[in-house]
Amino acid sequence: MVSKEGIMLSSIESPRTAFNPNARGYHAVYHDSEVNHCPGCGRTHWIIGRLSAECAFCTTALPLKEAFTQGPAATPVFWSGTRPSYADLAA
Repeated sequence: MVSKEGIMLSSIESPRTAFNPNARGYHAVYHDSEVNHCPGCGRTHWIIGRLSAECAFCTTALPLKEAFTQGPAATPVFWSGTRPSYADLAA
């Protein structure tokens, strides 16, 4: 039988330092319009997606550098004034 006094959990109030992504060192990303060598196998054939590029040979995935600089989504379009009715659009 396990007693509650014998289990030591970490406190949620323990002081933590903020995450600093610049301090983590080398970070491989896929650069558009450049020759990108795969860090896994060294080849240069990539399957490009919206947020990442995947090596066609060893399936190593890299984030796209351009995906992080353009923001998470497109700018929303807002209507100015009143919206047209469906009857007006069907005419």
